[in-house]
Amino acid sequence: MNNVKKSFSIRDMENLSGIKAHTIRIWEKRYNLFTPERTSTNIRTYSLPSLQKLLNITLLYNNGYKISKIAKIEESNIPVLVREIVSNNSEKSHALNAFKLAMVNFDQTLFQNTYNSLLSERSFRDIFNEVFIPLLNELGLLWQTDTISPSHEHFISHLIKQKIYINTEKLQMVEPTQKDKVFALFLPENEIHEIGLLYLNYEIVLRGYKSIYLGQTMPIESLVDLLKYYDNVHFVSYFTVSPTKDELSAYFDQFSKTLNTSGNSKLYVLGHQIQYIDRDLLPNTIKTFNSLEHLISVI
Repeated sequence: MNNVKKSFSIRDMENLSGIKAHTIRIWEKRYNLFTPERTSTNIRTYSLPSLQKLLNITLLYNNGYKISKIAKIEESNIPVLVREIVSNNSEKSHALNAFKLAMVNFDQTLFQNTYNSLLSERSFRDIFNEVFIPLLNELGLLWQTDTISPSHEHFISHLIKQKIYINTEKLQMVEPTQKDKVFALFLPENEIHEIGLLYLNYEIVLRGYKSIYLGQTMPIESLVDLLKYYDNVHFVSYFTVSPTKDELSAYFDQFSKTLNTSGNSKLYVLGHQIQYIDRDLLPNTIKTFNSLEHLISVI
């Protein structure tokens, strides 16, 4: 599962670049931009360098370069032009392509340069909401269709997490100013998808609240210790794959019996699994949210 993908179908190329397969074939035939290999059944396959080249060409193309002009550029000069554009232009579409290029090439420097270029004109919050969230949504689809490997996804996710950690740490240098409640953020057992929760932690700290980040795969019974220190704990969790549809009701019952004996605790839940929750059957201490923005708006 974790082997790096080195061979891409034309559908993969379309998914990653946004350029239609028909157009890629035209560029290939008319301008000799790519030299695909053929399988024993005569199906085109493209190498990782070909994908990198297509992403570079796409960025140039979307930045106003005509394909006929791109075809005349010395191949070794194309990445140079791309880096110039990335350093001078922070448009969302260019940044998304640059981040995808950094991902498929495991290029941390390109990621950092693209991020810093965006940061020169935008806040971290803007970058996360306008660029990182669309990127992560797209990566999810690319992973599901086997266009990218888990190695690619882990690489880019780790770099995004780094940015969240860095920006959160800056805020944590100041004592919390809001004292009416404490937030405790955790993922349930067998749940490891934490980027959304990490960003929520940032937003909560930004608003002056004390936030206790506990991270991945936390059993409910392990959260009891917090009640020894704080009276009004708002637990926040992300249900991406766990608890399963059939486990949700029992999970909420366990939460109420274990963590809300006094009636002061609350549980806020986001994620894919909330679609299976009947909100009318939930106690008023448990609330579900359809998006990060929805939850952030009520903090």
